Amino acid sequence: MKKIDKQKLKENSKLTLKNIILNHNYLFSLILLLIVGSIASPNFLSPANLIQLLRASTIIGIIALGMSLVIISGNIDLSVGSILGLTAAISVLVYNATGSIFLTLLFTLAFGLVLGLFNGFFVGKTHIAGFIVTLATLAAFRSLTVQLGQGGPLLINNDFYYEGLRKIGYGTFLSIPYIVWIFIFATVIVWMVMTKTKFGRYVYAIGSNEKAAKLSGIKVDLMKVLIYGFAGLLTGLAAFLYISRFGSVDTATAGRSFELDAIAAVAIGGASMAGGKGFIQGSFFGAIILYSINAILNAFGVPAFITDLIKGILILGAVLIQKSLNRNKEN
Repeated sequence: MKKIDKQKLKENSKLTLKNIILNHNYLFSLILLLIVGSIASPNFLSPANLIQLLRASTIIGIIALGMSLVIISGNIDLSVGSILGLTAAISVLVYNATGSIFLTLLFTLAFGLVLGLFNGFFVGKTHIAGFIVTLATLAAFRSLTVQLGQGGPLLINNDFYYEGLRKIGYGTFLSIPYIVWIFIFATVIVWMVMTKTKFGRYVYAIGSNEKAAKLSGIKVDLMKVLIYGFAGLLTGLAAFLYISRFGSVDTATAGRSFELDAIAAVAIGGASMAGGKGFIQGSFFGAIILYSINAILNAFGVPAFITDLIKGILILGAVLIQKSLNRNKEN
């Protein structure tokens, strides 16, 4: 009996270790990158550099949290960069008109939510593929943003900016930037929604098998509207942090390629691009990994124009690894 128990314990420990490697490989990727980074630059692991790395990953990281829900549900959102650009541009005007941080924050959240619900309506209610809907709104929202600023920048009133909004972008608490705390708080909230509520279980169910989800009584069409709305809400929060960091919005470039970064962060974080599987904490670390790679490439002197090529390779690599891991898990 004792031999059998010991054998079972060994088998269980092997399975546990295997599951950790399969489900949380992003942690091993991050550790490997930190080692490579320390080789590339002796200051890479310094507290100041790590905090800067966290600060840089915050905006994409928050967008990636919303993208996680969309991808886990079996869809895609290509418009998040344009949603951020349009929301941030109008938010500059709102802040200049009111001087109120609170009202500007409410506006960015509400406006991002509305744009997300707009996407969700067409995906959920008219049953047009998310890829097509968000490709269309990517172009439409970007066009509105450029028109709003006539192709130039929109600047926050300097007095207003330095009195309050800049403190959010650059202020610290316990030596950690406020925006990093906001990123952590947002991650915890989204993680709780996805693991502790019916909404989260429904998202996974829809991504795993949409037909079965419908047969089980889940209102799939409504859920898709809400999922895109949630993603828009988080992108609105990212837009608020964007203007708090930069104090202006270049309407021609703001948010451009952010959708690629967000998708890369989610893929690196271990979410299945086919839907049904993924971890919110994976997207959190995925964003950090993505910016760690950028920092390491800079440290090695890799030209900036190759960065997008690397990101594309990373997305393909992450999807291939995920498929391989899932195949091993089934076996």
